[in-house]
Amino acid sequence: MDQTAAFALMDQRFGHGKLMSLATVEGTRPSVRGVTCYYEKGSFYMITDANTEKMRHIAQNPAVAICGDWFSGHGVGENLGHPRNNPALMDTLRRELAEWYRLGHVDEADEAVCILRVKLTDGVLIADGTKYKMDFPLNRNCK
Repeated sequence: MDQTAAFALMDQRFGHGKLMSLATVEGTRPSVRGVTCYYEKGSFYMITDANTEKMRHIAQNPAVAICGDWFSGHGVGENLGHPRNNPALMDTLRRELAEWYRLGHVDEADEAVCILRVKLTDGVLIADGTKYKMDFPLNRNCK
């Protein structure tokens, strides 16, 4: 299957604020929650609080799964720290997650605010009756 087409579809579907489901694991017990995130070059990005359950789970076990809008994938969760540590990415997230900001979910003055990146390893995307099995190499940017 054509991965180039699949990556273009990923950009189209998820290259803006999107509600997805994120699964983490604590011990042997999975936990799923809704997150608003943004996709770019093989990773999903979201703003959260470093003290949340999902961030505690990721600190213990970074293996995660994410799904929504006919995509499901596996990846590695990573705390990129406070948004001020990455101003270019923060500008993008402010723009792409504007509704999340407008609803009062983000206080950048709070020291616990962080950027969570889910760096994808693999996934399945379905579009127009076609199933794309996708590989997201961790050692290079996806197109």
